[in-house]
Amino acid sequence: MINSKELALRAAKILDEKGANDIEILEVSHLTSITDYFVIANGRNIQSVRSLAEDLEDKLTEEGVEPRRKEGERESKWIVLDYAHVIVHIFHPEERKYYNIERLWQDGTNQVQYIPLEGSEEKN
Repeated sequence: MINSKELALRAAKILDEKGANDIEILEVSHLTSITDYFVIANGRNIQSVRSLAEDLEDKLTEEGVEPRRKEGERESKWIVLDYAHVIVHIFHPEERKYYNIERLWQDGTNQVQYIPLEGSEEKN
């Protein structure tokens, strides 16, 4: 069984491989009891947000990890995949900027180091 940090890192890697932008991982277990990690990323447009969510779900399902819940697929501006101890948020760029959930959950100590693939536009 994969632990929650490994799952968060695996989700980030899959999203990176599929072309997601601005990937961040936040450990939030000390701030809430609902989950241990948030993985936050965005696509370039509505189609890429939907595609990223579908690809991530497919890949993790192949590895035996199923989401408990999914939200936002219809509009595809903010899709949430709930893997219990890891919640993945995939945003349209405008929605991510508007909601700015990093501001709500980042406390200066809880960002998990993720090393993006070479050539990625990652800022971490």
